[in-house]
Formats: sequence, C-alpha cells, structure tokens
Amino acid sequence: MIQLFKNLFGLGPKTDYKALVHQGAEIIDVRTKGEFVSGHIKGSKNIPLNTLNNNLKLLKNKEKTYLLCCASGMRSGSAKNILKSNGYNNVFNAGSWQSLKTKL
Repeated sequence: MIQLFKNLFGLGPKTDYKALVHQGAEIIDVRTKGEFVSGHIKGSKNIPLNTLNNNLKLLKNKEKTYLLCCASGMRSGSAKNILKSNGYNNVFNAGSWQSLKTKL
C-alpha cells in the first residue's frame, strides 16, 4: 500500500531518461500538432493523444521502450495506459516535454 502511494506521487526511484534514450528508447510527444510545432524535443515523434489508438501501427515494437511526454504529464499518463492496455511493456510517463528535455 505504501509503495502504491509512492508511485502515485512520484516518490519512488528516479528514472534515468537519458540512459533509456541512449539505449534506444523512443520519445513520443502526445500533444496536438500545433503544440508540437511550437516546440518539442529533437528527434521525438508526435502522435497526438486523441489519435493514439488509431496510430498504434506507428509503434511497431511492443518490447521497445517508449518515453511519453506532453505539456504537463496528464495526457502522457493517459497515453501510457493506452499503450499498456495494448500490450506495450516498456512505457514511461516522462511528464512534460520541457522537464524531460532538461533530463536528457
């Protein structure tokens, strides 16, 4: 039960996003196309949350590591749930794209 609260509030072990990208993780930005065009992490792929279910074919390898980001972490959290429910095993809600960018 305590671990559940730690996970919910981000108090668990920190994820080394830089190492994950170095090992081949792909960054998926789930913001709208307009938001993405106004600024994004170089090399990230834009798949807006409202189109994710219809574009799972763009994420061919279900065993690959995917780092999901958006403006605040809310949409990327929803995207993580979508991917998990479709059999993707290594998905991380990396929060806001701006915060993630500083961790790379």
